[in-house]
Parts: sequence; C-alpha cells; structure tokens
Amino acid sequence: MPGSLEPLDVGLQIPYHFRCPISLELMSDPVTVCTGQTYDRSSIESWVATGNITCPVTRAPLLDFSLIPNHTLRRLIQDWCVANRSFGVERIPTPKQPADPCVVRMLLNQGSSESVAFNLRLIALRKLRALARDSDKNSAVIVANNGREILLSIVFSDVSSNSSELNHESLAILSMISLSEAECLYVATISDRVGYLVKLLFHSNIDIQVNSAAMIEIVTAGVRSAELRAQISNVDGIFEGIVGILNCPLANARALKISIKALFALCLVKQHRNKAVTAGSVPALINRLVEFEKCDAERALATVELLCRISSGCASFAAHALTVPLLVRIILKISDRATEYAAGALLSICSASEQAQREAVSAGVLTQLLLLVQSDCTERAKRKAQMLLKLLRNSWPEDSIANSGDFACADDVVPF
Repeated sequence: MPGSLEPLDVGLQIPYHFRCPISLELMSDPVTVCTGQTYDRSSIESWVATGNITCPVTRAPLLDFSLIPNHTLRRLIQDWCVANRSFGVERIPTPKQPADPCVVRMLLNQGSSESVAFNLRLIALRKLRALARDSDKNSAVIVANNGREILLSIVFSDVSSNSSELNHESLAILSMISLSEAECLYVATISDRVGYLVKLLFHSNIDIQVNSAAMIEIVTAGVRSAELRAQISNVDGIFEGIVGILNCPLANARALKISIKALFALCLVKQHRNKAVTAGSVPALINRLVEFEKCDAERALATVELLCRISSGCASFAAHALTVPLLVRIILKISDRATEYAAGALLSICSASEQAQREAVSAGVLTQLLLLVQSDCTERAKRKAQMLLKLLRNSWPEDSIANSGDFACADDVVPF
C-alpha cells in the first residue's frame, strides 16, 4: 500500500479480513480460489507459480486454479482506505481484469486464418497487441492460449518474401512476451529465420527495428547452446543493425533498453566481439551512456568491460576522448555493479595505454578509487580498484603517495 505503511505502523490497524493470508498485507486485488478462501492476486499467483498445489489456509488441493475477483471485498477495502485517508492511507485503484480467454482465442484464430480477409486479420492482431501492451496478465492469457506458437508461425510464414503488416504486428506482440527454450530453438536453428530478423533491423520503421532486436535478444539469451549463440552473433549485419538503433536520433527509452540488451547478449560470445567493435559499438556506447536508466546503464557498462577484454575494443575505447573521464565519473555514482564494471573497464584500458593512465589521473580517478576501497561495494570491485591503484602508482601526484599507505595493493590480487 504505497505511501501508507508508515502511518499504519504507528497505530492504525488493518482489519483482519482485509489482509492477505499469505503476505499479511492489505489486499489490492482480492481473488477467491476454488476452496472459498480469498487472497491477494499477486500472492496466490506467486504461491502457485512456485509449484504449490494446495490452498495455503485450508491445505486442501487446488483442483481448479481459476481466480475469481472478489469485487465486494475490494469495494469494502477501498471504502476503508477512503475513511482512513487522514492517517495517510491511499485508496487502492480498481485493478484491471485480465483479458477474456474466449476473446483472446477468437482474435488468435482470426489473425492466423488464411481464409479471413487480410484487413480483418490485421485488426485482430492489432487488438492482441493492444492487450499485450496493456498488462502482463493479458500477455499471460495470450501465452496460455497457444499464442506464442501461432504468432511465431505468422512471423516466419514466408521469410523469403517481403514481410507484411501481419508479420510486423505478430513480431511486435512476441517482443513483449518471453519464449520457451523450444520456441527459441525454433528460431535459432533455422538460419533463414535469424536472417529475416536481421533484415528487419534495417527496416525504415524504427519500431520494427526495435521489435526485431527484442526478438534477437530473447532468442540469443534463451538458447543454452553456445554453438547456436555463436551462429546468431556471426550473421552478417547483426551488429551493424543493433548499433544502428543505438545511434538512431529517434531512439526512445525502449529502443535504448532493447538495443543494449541485444548488444550485451551478442557480446557474451567471445569469438565475435571484434565484430561489435568493427560495427561501431564503441562510440555508440560512450555517446549514449549517460542516457541509460540504471539497469540499462549497468548492462551498457558490462558490455564496455566485455569489449575491453579484446585488444581492438580496448584500443577503440582508449582512443575515444570521453571514455576515461566518463568511466571515472561513473564510479560510485550509479550502483555497485556499475562501479565494478567501470573499474574493470578502466583497469583494462589503463593496462594497455599510458596515455589513458595520465587521463585517468587527471580526471580524478585516485580519489574515486580510494573511496571505492573504503566503501561497501563488491569485493570484486575493490580488487579491481586495488589493482588499478597499483598500476597507476607511478602516475600519482607526490603529495598523494605520501598518504596512500593504507591502500597499498597486494602483489597476489587475482583479477576478476
């Protein structure tokens, strides 16, 4: 209950029957199961998702996993919230109910049937796309009605010809839904299907480019075979397409998020990281780094560190005027993970370039590293910082060396 926990802790009691028996929190979306017990939807869904098949209260078997909204109880809870708003209690919003499975099945059948007129198929797929965009619950209903298999068949119905709006709408829906490993293999094991997705990375419509990048990331991350991942990352143009989205002036937050996820997934394949460098990923990463949100910034910095592990990547980053100052500034600014990746990238760059060492010192890296080794950051980050301090020792200003005894680096520090 956002914004209301503190007032409740100092005296206001939540009525017992308003609390979820699982979380003991005020219910925001009460639903009733087949045993007659009521739970908050998110709590009972998590209970069932972890493999439990009994009612948490009665311990009776859940013979039917349907969740029936308890509208009466929800309205009572909302009235109670309004009555106690002087205590800081916020009224819970009326939750949106998942899409009707019958409607979803009808739309899937209409969208996939070749006997239906093209425009009606397109309307059905657009309605499905709107449902998937509206909530994760709707996406789950689409998945439960065999939606992924149906949509995959539409996307790859004829990869040799020019794609139509049907393909693009189906791809847009799939970009919002996770795929099983078998479904990822369905795409990854056929080179023409991967090639089709790469071709869409160069489509004139930025949204189609982004949806294709999302599918590439889902498939690459979803297959366990290192050989298949290597085959995907070796397809001609794949890195150029992803980097093109990163460089696109029209790229919005979603485009940046998906493109960096895709680039990171592809760069996990060691033998093809040089392709990422050749495609221009280094300037694209540095130029966009300040625009990423926290999680995406972490992934971008992880990609930077991966590319710094090959000589061409390290040299490209060292040659970019903004790389070293930017990495120094990031230390301790975003998150522990971001700090660790930034320190690792700096360690690689400074190990390969004396010029980079001088730039790092000029940018104030000494102070940042000394603060890092005293912080609660990860042990790996501290080890990288210690190694970097030792590497830069000859570049330190003399007045700093005299005060650095407490941060001397051990000779046997093991790099991450």
